[in-house]
Amino acid sequence: MMDLLIVYEDGRRERMQQTVPFTLGRGIECEARVSHWRVARRHLRVTKGMDGYQIEDTGSLYGTRVNGKKFSIHSPVMESDEFIVGPCMIRMFPVVHKKESSQCLPPQDSKKMLEDTQKKTSTLSTAAYRDIRRDLHAGLIKSFDLRRHDIAALSEHALRDQAMQCVSSLLNDHASHLSALQRKELLDLVVDEAIGLGVLEALLADPFITEIMVNRYDEIFIERNGRIEPSSYQFSGEQAVRGVIERIVFPLGRRLDDASPMVDARLRDGSRINAVIPPIAIRGASMTIRKFTKKGMDLDDLVSHATLCVELAQFLKLCVIQRQNILVSGGTGSGKTTLLNVLANCVPPDQRIVTIEDSAELHIHHPHVMSLEARPENAEGRGAVSLRGLVRNALRMRPDRIIVGEVRGPEALDMLTAMNTGHEGSLTTLHANTPRDALSRLETMILSANAGLPLHAIREQISSAINLIVQQARLRDGRRVVVDVAEIVGMESGCIQMQTLARFDRPSGSTISGALMPQCFEQWGHEVQPSLKHWFARG
Repeated sequence: MMDLLIVYEDGRRERMQQTVPFTLGRGIECEARVSHWRVARRHLRVTKGMDGYQIEDTGSLYGTRVNGKKFSIHSPVMESDEFIVGPCMIRMFPVVHKKESSQCLPPQDSKKMLEDTQKKTSTLSTAAYRDIRRDLHAGLIKSFDLRRHDIAALSEHALRDQAMQCVSSLLNDHASHLSALQRKELLDLVVDEAIGLGVLEALLADPFITEIMVNRYDEIFIERNGRIEPSSYQFSGEQAVRGVIERIVFPLGRRLDDASPMVDARLRDGSRINAVIPPIAIRGASMTIRKFTKKGMDLDDLVSHATLCVELAQFLKLCVIQRQNILVSGGTGSGKTTLLNVLANCVPPDQRIVTIEDSAELHIHHPHVMSLEARPENAEGRGAVSLRGLVRNALRMRPDRIIVGEVRGPEALDMLTAMNTGHEGSLTTLHANTPRDALSRLETMILSANAGLPLHAIREQISSAINLIVQQARLRDGRRVVVDVAEIVGMESGCIQMQTLARFDRPSGSTISGALMPQCFEQWGHEVQPSLKHWFARG
């Protein structure tokens, strides 16, 4: 004989005794019945073995948990064990015989146990919240399937209305005990997860969040004001994360499957997303989203954020206007793309810009911009369009400026060729820790193009093509700053020569000049303001 105490999410309690063996579920054939849609028809079976009582999950859809962990067979059953079955917590107490049954559960201990269980009911609700969302999500999909909705024929607004009605109906039928606030939150989360971006909707709407990192469905981190912190938001399950990723990449013609488990894409607002799925991602589907501000930034914004000083902002703007070829280098998340975007906005409006990117991120507010985006190969291994191919094609599009979002391979050679053949004032970025490292990386990328050029010729190409290297970095406090500005001044003894025009002084937290006058000032003459010359000479 087994004494069962069942505590529901709404606080209701039920006591029953069953003779072992017995089956628990919602079906009429079960000895112990729990009538709820989240309980399987035959959910679990209780038997007695050599080691004591044994609980076996009979393959229920939502599973059974004991002490917070899923199981298929649990033995022996202890009086302290807590079983989660659908919407309730169950505790089981063996009964020796009816006369001694009161001894198995003394009144004082029973009262204490009920108090403990009551306390844990709220914990159960919190722990089961994600399961409820998953169940509602499954119910929504099933309802759409039964009603034979042609989802493709519905507009986004109509689809959301249909989903809202369906989830509201499910909540009325199966979650009427929840508060109005909980129901509203569940309704929004389930609908967003089914046809939108789920919990990402709220995170993307927060203007202070700059990065969203989904390590797995129940582990999300965010970057706020340059600091990484855990988020309380969670997806309902692994499949929900996969669904969101697929909804993002499918309209862009990208694929994500076992054969291609990594993808780069962008959201509608231009935010960049990288997603990986098993077997590459060991812990489950994962994604990283780099948000971009909806309001375009300019040099004044960078000055107000202490990314650079006023004089350096004036100098960089003058360099763009005077068609200097600029290379922006830095580490991941250092602000390279933001600076590139700001500098591109300084291009005079009468010039044509062609942008080339792996995944379109630049938002240039300019009257004459042509944007090109690389394309990966399709499922048959065909149709790929590389950055190198786009750079070559851009030369036939009558560009005044070519902007490559980031060079990371053989396209560096074509970029340098463009800079050396009449497309002055071009801009690009690459990953490097210092300006000198940036030159070394550029050499390596050109060598990977297998053009057969000797190193000396490559260095001559670089020294004549690149005029300025702007180094970005992210400080420990999360602030992104320009830490170094170096000017390429020529070749000597087979090495590229450069001079530091400005650098960030960490002790004082300010940008100081290198006490050297830029060589380009000699060519620009009266275009250079005396105050700017004085700043560079001051040191």
